[in-house]
Amino acid sequence: MTRHLQGEADAEAIRRQAQALGPWFHNLHLPGGVQTVPDHFLGGDFPGFKWQQVAPHVPADLSGWRVLDVGCNAGFYSFELARRGAGVLALDVDEHYLKQARWAARVQGLADRVQFRRMGVYELAALGEAFDLVWFMGVFYHLRYPLLALDLLAQRTRRLMMFQTLSMPGESVYADTRDHPIDEREPLLDPGWPKMAFIEHRFAGDPTNWWVPNRAGIEAMLRSSGLRVLGRPDREIYLCEPDPDSRARERIAASGFDAALRAVNGRRD
Repeated sequence: MTRHLQGEADAEAIRRQAQALGPWFHNLHLPGGVQTVPDHFLGGDFPGFKWQQVAPHVPADLSGWRVLDVGCNAGFYSFELARRGAGVLALDVDEHYLKQARWAARVQGLADRVQFRRMGVYELAALGEAFDLVWFMGVFYHLRYPLLALDLLAQRTRRLMMFQTLSMPGESVYADTRDHPIDEREPLLDPGWPKMAFIEHRFAGDPTNWWVPNRAGIEAMLRSSGLRVLGRPDREIYLCEPDPDSRARERIAASGFDAALRAVNGRRD
């Protein structure tokens, strides 16, 4: 068989295997020109078009970096970060997506750079490892306890976090949220006061959508977890780094968070 015909046969085998592993949420570009979801319902090449927005904000050379991809799905972002030289630990709770991701890693020759693990974000309380880059996109608003997850991830972020969430319309940010008397509650109704809308039933037909924060709420929660916003690659995407001047840890500890972590890990003072 000629090399051309061999290539066509390989592409057809990949196409058949990809179809057998469907349905897919990530459109992966695989060898032989195979795509897993070429006509994505979110429009265009998803999450490829998201990657184009964030890629310039990520170091081109991630050699020696340890990356955590939370909610990795079929592994699109994990693969892109691995191609830049990173070693990636990719987590998801859905075995269907992890099966896709492990297969796609082998097909693309990236299995030695990406480790996939079935693990929920709250289980990170028992994981002692820290990461140079934490990839936390498309997960926050699906969590019943989102601030707990953000605190856990912020504690494990050495250099950078890429954060994305579904958000409310609007860019307003209230000027001063430091303190107010208990009978002065009108500011809480201001569009720019940090807040999240709670989804009791479902949103966009999805029962796992629990919260939709506004811009002020997103930025306030990031700061309250000890992170500093460096930039916004897109309206709903925030590049962050640990803030060495933050006093968030003190307030978090005062809330009993550290004691809760010790209990989760089976430790006592």
